[in-house]
Formats: sequence, C-alpha cells, structure tokens
Amino acid sequence: MSTPGATQVSGTTNNSGGTSASGGTSNSGGTGTSGGTGVSGGTSTPGGTGTSGTPGGTGVSGGAGTPGGTSASGVTAAPARQVRRLNLHGESGVVPLARDFARQALYAWGWLPASGADRRAVAEDVLLVVSELVTNACLHAEGPDEMWISSDNKVIRVEVSDRGAGQPAPRTPHRSGRPGGHGMFIVQRLCLDWGVVRTPGASGKTVWAELGAPA
Repeated sequence: MSTPGATQVSGTTNNSGGTSASGGTSNSGGTGTSGGTGVSGGTSTPGGTGTSGTPGGTGVSGGAGTPGGTSASGVTAAPARQVRRLNLHGESGVVPLARDFARQALYAWGWLPASGADRRAVAEDVLLVVSELVTNACLHAEGPDEMWISSDNKVIRVEVSDRGAGQPAPRTPHRSGRPGGHGMFIVQRLCLDWGVVRTPGASGKTVWAELGAPA
C-alpha cells in the first residue's frame, strides 16, 4: 500500500470506480457519525497527491476484513476491505508466485470458483493484471519488492512496489504487432483506473490498478 503524503500520478481512466469503507456507528436518538474514509478510483490529475494506508510488517499476510454490521439506528455498514500482502523481494519465479497468491485470494473472497462467464472473465483479468504489473517491475525496476491485493466485494485493487525510478506508461501509439510495450496498455484497457504512488525523499514507487466486479 502507498504511504501517507506520497505523490500519486494517475493513469488514464476508463470508468469511474473506487473503494470506500464506512465504519461509523450511530446511536438511535442521537447524531450518527460516519467514520469511513473513501478512496476514489475516478479520474486523477497527473501529478496530484494521493493518500492511502500502508500495511506494516513483512512476509505474507492474509488478514480478512470484518464483515459489515448494522448500527443501532438500523443502518447497514459496508463490508470491510480485505487485504493480503506478499513479499517478493529476492524471490525467484515471481510472476507465477504472484499469480498463485492472487488466485488463492480470489478463492478466499468468493470470486472463484466463478458462478458465471462474466465473473470468470473478471477473475482472469485480475490474474492478467497481476502478471503484467509484476513483469513490468522485473523488466524495468530490478524486480518487485511486495504485492498487495485487496477487495471490498465491488472492487479489487492490486499494488506492486519496486525500487525503480522509471515512470510506467502505455506506449503511444500502441501497435499490437510490435514486440514489447504491451503491459501497461493491457492494464489500462482492463482496469477502472491505475496509477503510480511515490514517497518524496524515498526511492522506488508503487504501481496500483483497480478492477470492478461484474454487475
């Protein structure tokens, strides 16, 4: 996940889509207070500033979010965002490792086994985006450090951190017959939104992408 105060550069947006978490509890007869902070997946201005949370610790984490509940006033809270993290630094075979990790998360969160063709297609898109982001880090940033995958049952977010200084971007104009340069074009086509987060004064970056669940 990205670090507070980091600078976020957003990629081209196909659709608006974002993630939000509401956790406020209200008491009947009083004034309800919502405590969730929304993260928008809509169009971002290049060079804008984005803020998101960073899970601590190292290694592999697979904590599941707490299911949404009902407040005292009867308002149903949104389901909590579930996050899993995989350490890829120094590992070999990082692309299949990352795909297997993402596939396990999709099974744990009920995206797989797919109940229909649309849901199956979205799950395959998630795995393809994972492959492209990790491969991009291998080719242009000396390999990935970590990968996060998170879900709130409406949007899946994939993040891959690395130590590279380059700026990922789809090659323009895109020519399908030309070797190389297709990874970020694929990410742009499949995702609701994508972007890059950097921390001022620190090396490296985090490339993120969000995909929506089928209606």
